[in-house]
Amino acid sequence: MRANYNQIAGQSVERLTALSDGVFAVAMTLLVLDLRTPAETAIHGERDLWNAIVLLAPRILVYLMSFLTLGIFWVGQQTQLNHFAHCDRHITGIHLIFLFCISLMPFSTSLMAAFISYRLALLIYWANIFILGATLFAGWRYAMHAQLVKKELSADFAAAIEQRIIVAQTLYAVGALLCLVSTYWSIGFILLVQVNYAIAPRSGPLSRL
Repeated sequence: MRANYNQIAGQSVERLTALSDGVFAVAMTLLVLDLRTPAETAIHGERDLWNAIVLLAPRILVYLMSFLTLGIFWVGQQTQLNHFAHCDRHITGIHLIFLFCISLMPFSTSLMAAFISYRLALLIYWANIFILGATLFAGWRYAMHAQLVKKELSADFAAAIEQRIIVAQTLYAVGALLCLVSTYWSIGFILLVQVNYAIAPRSGPLSRL
């Protein structure tokens, strides 16, 4: 019987993990390229250098926020991949879309850093995050439906993965809505959400977020 290509393509979890690590590493590295040192011709003393560094503060803040974003999504994706027994062509395709959106993070970060007071720039940045969360959620749902996850995975753990994505995306949406008040309020709220996900204790009420 002739084999169907779709039945044998994209089955390696290890290859998908390796590609993901590479894309994340490149995206994280590209973020810092937007932080440029002040022009030497404009610096004539300590005060000039200090003022130039202060002017860089918004870009540094956005860089920190985006680095945390990528770190959180890397952990989220790796958590899922670690519980896959195998892949198929469809789940590989979903994660390639996810990685495509990861590769857009340096652009949306640079756009928001350059136009930090503009709502449109912040909404584009939030849309990038939303699509990442939606794709990661869709991939997990498909993996569960297609029985690609390890058999020993408990139902509670599977539900916790979905809950974490839903709660996070809800909080990010709240942060995006705050741009109606001020983009700085939005950025501050989103940054607090990310700090919580990055350093929240492993036990207690915050551990389930």
